[in-house]
Amino acid sequence: MSNIPDRNLALELVRVTEAAALNAARWMGRGDKIGADQAAVDGMRAMMDMVTMDGIVVIGEGEKDEAPMLYNGERVGNGQHPDVDVAVDPIDGTRLLSLGRPGSIAVVAIAERGAMYSPGPIVYMDKIAVGPSAKGAINIEASVAENLQSIAEAQDMTVENLTVVVLDRPRHENLIHEIRAAGARIKMITDGDVAGAILAAMEDTGVDVLMGIGGTPEGVITASAMKCMGGDMQGRLWPRNEKERQAALEVGLDLQEVLTLDKLVSGNNVFFAATGITSGELLRGVRYTSNKAYTHSVVMRSRSGTIRYIEANHSLDKLRRIQTGQLIA
Repeated sequence: MSNIPDRNLALELVRVTEAAALNAARWMGRGDKIGADQAAVDGMRAMMDMVTMDGIVVIGEGEKDEAPMLYNGERVGNGQHPDVDVAVDPIDGTRLLSLGRPGSIAVVAIAERGAMYSPGPIVYMDKIAVGPSAKGAINIEASVAENLQSIAEAQDMTVENLTVVVLDRPRHENLIHEIRAAGARIKMITDGDVAGAILAAMEDTGVDVLMGIGGTPEGVITASAMKCMGGDMQGRLWPRNEKERQAALEVGLDLQEVLTLDKLVSGNNVFFAATGITSGELLRGVRYTSNKAYTHSVVMRSRSGTIRYIEANHSLDKLRRIQTGQLIA
């Protein structure tokens, strides 16, 4: 078998995100983020090991000794070719799920081995992401007003009609002030900037751009989705304190470097899958009946640019019989 992915692995990865979502959805509104995350990881890992690939987790849940999660450097898949980098977010929006709020999703992305950027010890990244109509119109080194004007011109709009997605965090006080001063509209989200960026890249969502500081793991996952959708993204590492800054410098990271889309995920052989856990604007969440569960997913491939939505109904009785107890609690 080829050492390079030559089939649509996203169609196999959706089983991985479905498994994570089915497990995690049981924890909706129970106020236990750790329990929910562990349930999602258990489902994701069990199904991922059935995928024909030799995967290395580049973007995971931290280092091996930190938690029994899908850790950075873990090998996943059945060990056969192709050789791939793997980025996982078992729950994007863990707090949303634990509080029973909308918009949590399970996410996996893969690319050819060596394609994904590793942010090392840096947890946060300043980001800007847009859809295909504004590709090439962003510059993270420019001002907020300049970026919004450039995006508006690329989309044949006025700045006043643009909508910017921003995470609702105290660190964004200045960003929000600049967006308002430029005249654009703001859509605040409490969590889940992967879904926010995807909405910005899709047509007819009413969202045009994502701006602000969010997780670096989510940044690489978002870049994978942008590759598949034909969108654009730039980032720059954002150390939280002097200790993190020094740790980054020690491993050779350039904190001033503009991380373009191709720097975050190189090549054009990227696959992305996400399944809704709690219903949101991007995907519907898991719904249970007496003996079935229903899931709603999106799968993408960069080479073809194809975006598929998959609705599935799962027989809980059959799943319980064929699984070891990991996939359905």
